[in-house]
Amino acid sequence: MDTPTTPVTSADLARDLRAVVNDAEALLKQAADSASGQYDAARASLESSLRAARLRLDDAQDAALDRARSAGRAADHYVHDHPWQAVGFGAAVGLAIGLLIGRR
Repeated sequence: MDTPTTPVTSADLARDLRAVVNDAEALLKQAADSASGQYDAARASLESSLRAARLRLDDAQDAALDRARSAGRAADHYVHDHPWQAVGFGAAVGLAIGLLIGRR
């Protein structure tokens, strides 16, 4: 799959999903008047919107996975380069969680 030239934002996804919903509504309205020739056009528009939204969602998922993998690699390198700081940080987080749970 080609990597998008610009990052996919939540606004882009929301716009695409709104277009899908609008096209679906138009398709339902046209289905009531199935004798009209506009039904096929509405169905084609809905299919096009669904394909575009699916591609955008796939791109967003790929980008999120790439960022998560990159963050994991960075954390792995940091832990290997600074093991004692990582142990200290883990202990501090564990202590904080333990204190929060103990207060209940």
